[in-house]
Amino acid sequence: MTTIAVLGNGRVGGNLTTALTRAGHEVTATGRTPGAAADAARRARIVINATPGAGSLERLVALREELRGKILVDVSNATVDGPDGLPADLLYPGSSLAEQLQEALPDTHVVKTLNTMLFTVMTAPTALTQAPDAFLSGEDPQAKQTVRALLTDLGWRKEWITDLGGIRTARATEAAVLFVPHVIRSSGFAPFAISVAR
Repeated sequence: MTTIAVLGNGRVGGNLTTALTRAGHEVTATGRTPGAAADAARRARIVINATPGAGSLERLVALREELRGKILVDVSNATVDGPDGLPADLLYPGSSLAEQLQEALPDTHVVKTLNTMLFTVMTAPTALTQAPDAFLSGEDPQAKQTVRALLTDLGWRKEWITDLGGIRTARATEAAVLFVPHVIRSSGFAPFAISVAR
């Protein structure tokens, strides 16, 4: 059992909170109330960023002391949304939210993952008709190993989890969000994930 704080209680955060609790972890979910987020982050071993990506950096930098020495799992994509509310561009072109977080929080182990799929797939990867991929980006090997174990608790098979390397590789997976509006317009709001055919 691991003590986990999920920051963000929308569809993504709610889905992760339910699944991780079911897997036996002690999970606290918080919305946008700064005090509640700080308290939850202070008590957790792992903090999951499931807040809207456009405001994540500001929210998490405000928790610098609470996040010191913690693993921060970033599942958000920082985008500029179009008129229909779907991603139209990247907020940090030439970089990524994960890189911005790691630079701003040098004493926190940022690991990027689960950001290349519809939120339902994060906790139900076997529901797809073919094997999806979950990618890991981060500087700390031990932190990535811990997150890998968390993913297996969510139903991800070991062979579906790919360690891409350092945090800079997150800019590639975050850029994949630009596929999302086109996929949704083409085939509807159905579960999907980016996968590498092997």
